[in-house]
Amino acid sequence: MSQTVLITGASSGIGKDLAIQFAKGGNDVVLVARSESKLQDLAEQIRQDFHVAATVIRSDLATSDGVDQLCNQLREQAIHVDTLVNNAGFGALGRFSELSIDRQTAMLMVNVVALTRLTRALLPAMIRRGEGGILNVGSIAGYQAGPNMSVYYASKAYVLSFTEGLREELAGTGLHVCCLAPGATESNFGDDSGMSKLDMFSSATMSSEAVAKAGYEGYCDNEDIIIPGWKNRLMVKSTALLPRSAMRKLVGKMQRV
Repeated sequence: MSQTVLITGASSGIGKDLAIQFAKGGNDVVLVARSESKLQDLAEQIRQDFHVAATVIRSDLATSDGVDQLCNQLREQAIHVDTLVNNAGFGALGRFSELSIDRQTAMLMVNVVALTRLTRALLPAMIRRGEGGILNVGSIAGYQAGPNMSVYYASKAYVLSFTEGLREELAGTGLHVCCLAPGATESNFGDDSGMSKLDMFSSATMSSEAVAKAGYEGYCDNEDIIIPGWKNRLMVKSTALLPRSAMRKLVGKMQRV
């Protein structure tokens, strides 16, 4: 049975390809991002290719009332969300003491606060219906500290921990609760964050389409943590073998600015 899936950060990259994957699976989609023109183009593509409903809602989740405005629009349009894909997020390469505090605060608003508030707003109805669920897009960055991207790595550690805790709380409800944890991915993230100039990013990227496909299939199978690509899975395993002090020094060298 088709569901209605809301995807944040759907205008490009992993979010765009996740929207396509869910639509391809026969689900109606609600596309959320700041760029309305890109969303409209994607919505039209989805309607033509997959013959499902595609609704566009422009929302800036970096603002304090962004989630409230989004939820108001859902109510006004009588949209009942079955599955929430918290994909919106961004990073910034640089020393914490030198990066703009406004940019780092906005990062926490999008990566952590908006994800949490939107999940809280939509989850009770999912529990009552006993179907649907949450797919949070984290990162393999969530498995260790990240010098020169300290706030971003910490935000993804939150996403991972939050998802695991929520999954255990909701065991037996029929809901899927999953975390997609990709590594370096071909998307706007590299350029926006400044990471595309790093060797570690340019030499080991996966396509956003491949990441989204793995995320969609993992969500359908209700996998707890979905790590696409054997290199990324190997990297995560290595974090358990090395002392945390050694791991953070290694990441710091790889992300030297």
